[in-house]
Amino acid sequence: MAQKHYKGIDTYLIAVDCIVFGFDEDRLKLLIVKRKVEPQKGKWSLMGGFISTKENAENAAKRVLFTLTGLKNIYLEQLRAYSDVKRDPGARVISVAYYTLIKVADYNAKLGEQYGAHWVDLEEMPKLIFDHGEMVDRALKKLQEMSQIKNIGLELLPEIFTLTHLQNLYEAIHRKKLDKRNFRKWIVSLNVLKRLNKKDKSSSRKGAFFYEFKIGSKADKLLLK
Repeated sequence: MAQKHYKGIDTYLIAVDCIVFGFDEDRLKLLIVKRKVEPQKGKWSLMGGFISTKENAENAAKRVLFTLTGLKNIYLEQLRAYSDVKRDPGARVISVAYYTLIKVADYNAKLGEQYGAHWVDLEEMPKLIFDHGEMVDRALKKLQEMSQIKNIGLELLPEIFTLTHLQNLYEAIHRKKLDKRNFRKWIVSLNVLKRLNKKDKSSSRKGAFFYEFKIGSKADKLLLK
């Protein structure tokens, strides 16, 4: 069809690349893979793939993510398109980047092993191929912005957590220490948390109350109206 109506026009390959964030051991994590094909075979890369003729970019990203993680219906946001002429030395490839947030505990590690996938601390991210490092940097900035208006903790934390765990998540995302008193005052004022009659006593005899996010209202999606 394209050849019939658009003769003489250059054609390109279009791909998706997925920035997969997770949170584990109070650290923001990134899921990366060892590239199995040239160019730059064996180098660290984001997980990606080419868009087929029968799918749109978002469905391609969902397919790639399911193949790598075994997860469906996960948080997914389009970041932007990357179209520098020389971004991929193998061919003229335009990439549409997406970022996603998943719970590390839900990730299918056996699937990941098939692709040489590894979780790495974002602070210790190795050099990535092509412009993938730029994609990660932009995705982190977007995540920092979204953390102020969307309940990203719902996507990254276990079902129950302490306020310390929640603060650690925000500190990992924003890469800075937050004042404990001000953070707790802010998060409690949003009315998105429910305190449980259960404590985490792993670090002290007194223990810290567990919380969960309120579900069934705007509180499970938005922090600020």
